[in-house]
Amino acid sequence: MNKYIVIAVMVLLSVFKVQAKTLDAYSMPRTEVVPIKSSVNGGQYELLVKLPEGYKDNPKQHYPVIYYTDAVWQIDLLSAATTFLMEDVILVGISWQKDMGKLKGSSAHISRFRDYTVTPSKDKKRQAKYQFGKASEHLAFIRQDVIKLVETRYRTVPEQRAYFGYSLGGQFGLYALLAHPDTFKNYILGSPAIGGSIDYLSALLAKKNTINANVFISYGDNEARLSKNVDTFLKVLKSHQKSQLALTHEVMKGDHSQAVPMTAARGVAWLSQL
Repeated sequence: MNKYIVIAVMVLLSVFKVQAKTLDAYSMPRTEVVPIKSSVNGGQYELLVKLPEGYKDNPKQHYPVIYYTDAVWQIDLLSAATTFLMEDVILVGISWQKDMGKLKGSSAHISRFRDYTVTPSKDKKRQAKYQFGKASEHLAFIRQDVIKLVETRYRTVPEQRAYFGYSLGGQFGLYALLAHPDTFKNYILGSPAIGGSIDYLSALLAKKNTINANVFISYGDNEARLSKNVDTFLKVLKSHQKSQLALTHEVMKGDHSQAVPMTAARGVAWLSQL
């Protein structure tokens, strides 16, 4: 475990280094920003695509892809983790919607509350502002538009698609696993925030015949409420007789924020061994 603590520290240092630079002065090597419009909701997004170091020099080689949500929050973590643990992989980060208009509000990430969640809020004011519960539309966008673009434009191995999501991104990953498990073969789900959605996800699971996937789920040891919810759903997941899941569950040190770098390091290490 000490090796992964060291890697997690390196990941954090890389993030701090990036944050110390202005956005105008920094560009990540072998990374391009690809605009993409959702054919589902008409929204404008961006893909942050980072290619492995030997991509141009090995034109016959194809690579697995890690797709991840909350792109600008996670690109530095996953870039550092894959540099040390899984060099031959393409990273594809999916941004928040760029053209939210009057829903823009005070934060650039407001669309994640809509796109990554599976159930509406019972609070009418919050629901009106954030439009919770549109994960099905976002997954359709990823399946119909994002994956199609990536697999047309880059040399990929479709059978080895992976997903990384943290917090609400973890909830979205669980939804993808249960609604359309063939979207990805491997799922890294860090501290999935599923408190109000356990019943919905459990009902979705009950309708499924077979789910064939590798799943890594983690949370911090100082996330009492969240860990209780995840443990509850893990019992439901393990009891599903028809699932063909290879399930790995790990507990990280720290709270919801502190567990992020270790989740990236441990999740990528797990993925590299599959």
